[in-house]
Amino acid sequence: MTNPKMLIPPVRGKFLACLLLPLTMFLGCTPQDRQAQQISRPVKVVRIGEEAAAGVMSFAGEVRARYETILAFRVSGKMIDRPVEVGDRVRKGQRVARLDSTDYRLGTEALTAQLNSAQAERDFARDDLTRYHELLNQRVISPAEFDRHDTAYTSARERVVTLEAQLSQATNQLQYTDLLADRDGVVTGLEVETGQVVAAGQPVVKLARLDEKEIHIDIPEQRVAGIELHQKVSVTLWADGNRRITARIREIAAAADPASRTYRVKATLLERQEEARLGKTATVWIPVTTSPRITVPLSAVFTPQNEPGRPRVWLVDEQAGTVRSVPVQMGEALDGERIVVAGVVSGQLVVSAGVQRLAEGQAVRLPEQVAAAMQGYVAESKE
Repeated sequence: MTNPKMLIPPVRGKFLACLLLPLTMFLGCTPQDRQAQQISRPVKVVRIGEEAAAGVMSFAGEVRARYETILAFRVSGKMIDRPVEVGDRVRKGQRVARLDSTDYRLGTEALTAQLNSAQAERDFARDDLTRYHELLNQRVISPAEFDRHDTAYTSARERVVTLEAQLSQATNQLQYTDLLADRDGVVTGLEVETGQVVAAGQPVVKLARLDEKEIHIDIPEQRVAGIELHQKVSVTLWADGNRRITARIREIAAAADPASRTYRVKATLLERQEEARLGKTATVWIPVTTSPRITVPLSAVFTPQNEPGRPRVWLVDEQAGTVRSVPVQMGEALDGERIVVAGVVSGQLVVSAGVQRLAEGQAVRLPEQVAAAMQGYVAESKE
């Protein structure tokens, strides 16, 4: 027969089960978590600091003359001579092209003849006016008659002045049939061939001065803000190896090129002008210094398995001696195995080695704590 005292009432059994179930779950789940948090791992840390990223940007360009003039005839006509070729050096006043001057010479001769005739008529009218002035004084002629001869002399005199101006203009046009270099330089381009009929102002010869040369480069719009006007830069010529030439930024375009969306920058060479031949390929090295930014060792960044697309770093809580992970945004990779990050602030401690073996809230020992423990162990061994 069953002992009644051994029977547990159903209500009391349910109550005990409710108490034992959470206790069993707590006892079964916490040992590993507690063990993971209680294990104090030595870690290597670095103090986050801001640093200014100083570097050098390089851009390829071409040696150009600062002053490059396009020469053109001031009159139209058929070109009959062009004694220069591309690459020829010319002096100021040297003829580089010539037009057929026959028509301009004939026009000059016609105006010369007209001027001679007008001068003769003027001289006759002047002498005639002198005689009529005497007659007027003698009251042989009326004042009206004298005024007519005075007007005739004035017209003849002004016609001479007009023809003299026309003859000067025709003479200039005759001289314009010879295209002369307006400065010393080198011919860099030819636009017209002999025998071609050209219009006034049409480009004929391109002439570059050699006393001042510069490098033309195109800067992307995201880099142009790091360049300053009158900034000193270095230039290397592709044909001359790594020898540096000092230059200065002379001009930065105010607007981007509509096709390439780049800004044209011109750097004037300050030395070794003779070595930089026009058209040579050059590289301009521009030092830049950006605003301070946060960098951490590349080994401090890790990616959790459950969040493969979100890099994180371990921050050390110096008061509690534990670590916690925070997400960061990765930026530019730098020399020395460092990387620019966002999401942390200057002054924090970040774990820089062994990041894959840590867990959230895990206790850690800093390098100075490890060194102190080792000193105590050595002291006890000697005793």
